[in-house]
Amino acid sequence: MRGRKAARRVTLAVLVVLGLVVAEGVPASAAPQGGDPVKDSKALRKKVTVAGIRKHQQALQQIADANGGTRAVGTPGYDQSVDYIARKARAAGYRVTLDEFTYVAEFNEGSPPVLEETAPEPQVFTPGSRPAYDGDFVTFTGTGDVTAPVQAVDLVLPPGADPNTSTSGCEPEDFAGFVAGNIALIQRGTCAYTQKAGNAQNAGASAIILFNEGQPGRTAVPNNLPLGAEGVHIPGVGTSFDVGVDLADPGTVARVKTEVLETLATSRNVIAESRGGDPNRTVVVGAHLDSVPEGPGINDNGSGSGGILDIAEQIAKLHIRPRNKLRFMWYGAEEIGLVGSTKYVEELTQEQKDDILGMLNFDMIGSPNFARFVYDGDGTAGPAGPTGSGFIEDVFLDYFAAVGLFNEPTAFDGRSDYGPFIAEGIPAGGLFTGAEVPKTAEQLAQYGGLAGVPFDPCYHDACDTFAGTGDGPDATAPGLALVALDQMSDATAHGVLTMAMTRADVRNTPN
Repeated sequence: MRGRKAARRVTLAVLVVLGLVVAEGVPASAAPQGGDPVKDSKALRKKVTVAGIRKHQQALQQIADANGGTRAVGTPGYDQSVDYIARKARAAGYRVTLDEFTYVAEFNEGSPPVLEETAPEPQVFTPGSRPAYDGDFVTFTGTGDVTAPVQAVDLVLPPGADPNTSTSGCEPEDFAGFVAGNIALIQRGTCAYTQKAGNAQNAGASAIILFNEGQPGRTAVPNNLPLGAEGVHIPGVGTSFDVGVDLADPGTVARVKTEVLETLATSRNVIAESRGGDPNRTVVVGAHLDSVPEGPGINDNGSGSGGILDIAEQIAKLHIRPRNKLRFMWYGAEEIGLVGSTKYVEELTQEQKDDILGMLNFDMIGSPNFARFVYDGDGTAGPAGPTGSGFIEDVFLDYFAAVGLFNEPTAFDGRSDYGPFIAEGIPAGGLFTGAEVPKTAEQLAQYGGLAGVPFDPCYHDACDTFAGTGDGPDATAPGLALVALDQMSDATAHGVLTMAMTRADVRNTPN
């Protein structure tokens, strides 16, 4: 593995250097300097600053403050965020379009859900009964009434000692051997509920039953299951650990019935394209713009949104002419199921998909208790990305090696806007500083901060604020967000410029 990567990186460095094109008037420090891509990005990295990104984050905080503390899709706070990004990108000289899409703004319960075991021991699970089932919760679901055999999906029974032990349903491979038409019995843990549901639907499940994981405090019906989810059309219910264990018995047949009503709305992605660059070799640089309803989302994802906006502005100020067209994108409705990016990719023709050289994703690059994660394009930490994703990964790995910064791979787990791109075979990569997973003692030794505390202690919470991501008295402990933002924005700028200038046929570069 090490030898293969080293060989690929030599090729990468040569191809990047051969691909550099610089406009007249660019400072000499921005021109090629003897075949070193890291030196070639030095001028841009110098111009991309924490202060510049924080200015954009502060503007997003002010927008949230004026609109009930949120910038969630469907709110005035999101619409004003779109206007802010579009205005700044136009002022920098980019061709800006607002890409409108339709999404499900609201799910309502048309009738209470039903969960029954019909065989071998018929029983109806009703709210407040034993085994406990809370009919107020309908998960991930469309409308349907299904009676079918129950098939367990990668369960951990008895549960592990720690929460998030179960990875049930998190990977498509969990459904190997799944019988189409069966009801998927899935255990809580590790990944998003909607990810489990999407994998089940893709495997041919007719319905979903999701039960709690089983550790102390995680035995009742999960209290944060979403009512419906964009793109998931099969019925599904959530239930307790005890009910899940009962239904896991071989030969169980169950009935799942739901009625979910949808209210549609429209929103917008922001697209800002460079005026130059080969349109047949387009580099998409993306970050989601919306927050969760609970807060202003200044790390998630004001850090990525502000970061790529500052990079776009500085590329324009340096008069850098990219060889490959740059398409900066700020997606809406990521927090309710990657809706903006999914709708965008769905509307592309095959020719337009083929024109995308690669997709760079920057969702959270300033987490207060951060780590340096690089998306694992070649599959050393999980499934590999599409062909060419290893090339993109090496752009970042080579940069971190050159500047002496430890980093770790993170798998393509489908939780951010690269998902719809890699599903269409488009190579992707990017950076991430961590979310709800606690930092380990080993990671503490590399990055500092607090072990046993999430990488972002305010992930999806009201405290994800401008002050909380700073270094003052109100900063979220341990207040390393500005260190993360400084280091990761430099790596982001290097990656964007490298991809903008490369001659490599990234799409046909083996991982």
